[in-house]
Amino acid sequence: MMTKEWFSSWFDSPYYHILYKERDDKEAQLFMDQLSSYLQIQPEHHIMDLACGKGRHAIYLNQKGFEVTGVDLSPQSIAFAKIYENAHLHFFVHDMREVFEERYFDFILNLFTSFGYLENHDENIKAFQAAARNLRKGGIFVMDFFNTEYVTKQLLPFQVKEIDGIRFEITKTLQDGFIIKDIDFKDEGHEYHFHEKVQAISLTDFQHYFSAAGLKLKQIFGDYHLNAFDIETSPRMIFILEK
Repeated sequence: MMTKEWFSSWFDSPYYHILYKERDDKEAQLFMDQLSSYLQIQPEHHIMDLACGKGRHAIYLNQKGFEVTGVDLSPQSIAFAKIYENAHLHFFVHDMREVFEERYFDFILNLFTSFGYLENHDENIKAFQAAARNLRKGGIFVMDFFNTEYVTKQLLPFQVKEIDGIRFEITKTLQDGFIIKDIDFKDEGHEYHFHEKVQAISLTDFQHYFSAAGLKLKQIFGDYHLNAFDIETSPRMIFILEK
């Protein structure tokens, strides 16, 4: 059941948004500027922000004059994003494993590692196949994921972050093909424990998903400045896929 999957509670927690509040909006906006220019997105195109969270990327793309639909599994995130809705920006609660609107979108963007939270390769393939069905023929799917080869070598076992008076103690391990992040903290006299479990998906695995969904790999970039991908040194794997 969806309610038993860890991410359905953690992503809806206010503490998730506190922990990650320092994410760099300027970097995100620069990436959106470069990506929209590279893809030559036009105002008449329909864009899906898949796993949009609170909608920061969808909102910015809409401010640039684009037609955007944001979807996410978290009702609380979507409720927040809906404040910014207008005639050309809409948000919906939706599971990426299900088709949203068949053959409707010109571009689907899955940004800043909003993937890898499902349990196995079959579930990942379902998500890719659903995304492909949402795309028009010739449409583009952009998948932005960390470069697993690079990240696993740089894994920091333990760190502490103090944010808004809360001391987050974070432990990271690599177990059975997943990067596990255990998050412990206290707030208002209560002790909390959450965990994130993100698949350490290899380039080869991704290529298998693309093939299973009928998507053609056109380009791989290695960072948010759209530099060429290098498996040893690039922090990101940004895949440009065509239906």
